[in-house]
Amino acid sequence: MSDSRYDSSSWNDGARGWVENEAIFDATYAPVTEAVVGAARFGPDMRVLDVGCGSGTLLQAAAKAGAAVVGVDIASDMVEAARRRVPGATVLLGDAQRLDFGAEASGAPFDVVVSRFGVMFFDDPAAAFANIRDFTAPDARMVFACWRGIEENPVFGGAGTGVITARLTDRPAPPAPGQPGPVAYADRDYLAGLLKEAGWSAVSIKPFDALFDHGIDGSDGVEERLATILATTTGRLARQQLAGVLSESEWNELLDAAREDIRRYIDDGSVKIPGAMWLVTATNRH
Repeated sequence: MSDSRYDSSSWNDGARGWVENEAIFDATYAPVTEAVVGAARFGPDMRVLDVGCGSGTLLQAAAKAGAAVVGVDIASDMVEAARRRVPGATVLLGDAQRLDFGAEASGAPFDVVVSRFGVMFFDDPAAAFANIRDFTAPDARMVFACWRGIEENPVFGGAGTGVITARLTDRPAPPAPGQPGPVAYADRDYLAGLLKEAGWSAVSIKPFDALFDHGIDGSDGVEERLATILATTTGRLARQQLAGVLSESEWNELLDAAREDIRRYIDDGSVKIPGAMWLVTATNRH
């Protein structure tokens, strides 16, 4: 069953916040980007597909390496941002689970498929990975990063987030493994089974840990972390639910309390939040 927090209307509602804070997300998740790019080994004469391309971070990296790039995202604001960022890219608005890439982005089969946190929201992930595989070349590689468990990732419930959600009377259920959402693939065996069911071979799922440094241009990262909270699903829900409950001064007091909680993660001058992910590779072998 699809979680309504992660359907197309939800992404369209929230994409603007991601685009507005693109520089923060890019800087914060730079270690993840580097890991995916390193494993993907982009080069000239490659055709690359970025699934859940967001505002185009991986598309830009592949294009700089000389690859022909195609991106797909379910949120129109993300698609528009990616098109601005990588003018030479073909960026499609749609659901990679169902999209006919041959019709929408004609050309040779894809040599590499990549994603940074963009493949965990399918309502039928095995079907999605099978559909993607259908448009890849023999021996094509897929490389993506996805989250491990919520208990390993304070970005979801800690570092300011819990302070804000504690005020909600109608709190969203935490993301659950095996359901569409950030930690859908927390269980490595479950993820491996999905990929094999979809026809992918040589599946490798390795733990990857990083520190998400929110300090930008010498800042301590507190405001940057708060901005990312308010830009994501949890922050949007909090704003909506508390708008008619808290006065402006009470809302500001809540944000100050969140800032204090975020400051607990300052290390060597800036907010650094640990992240626990899987770095996944697979091959389309016939």
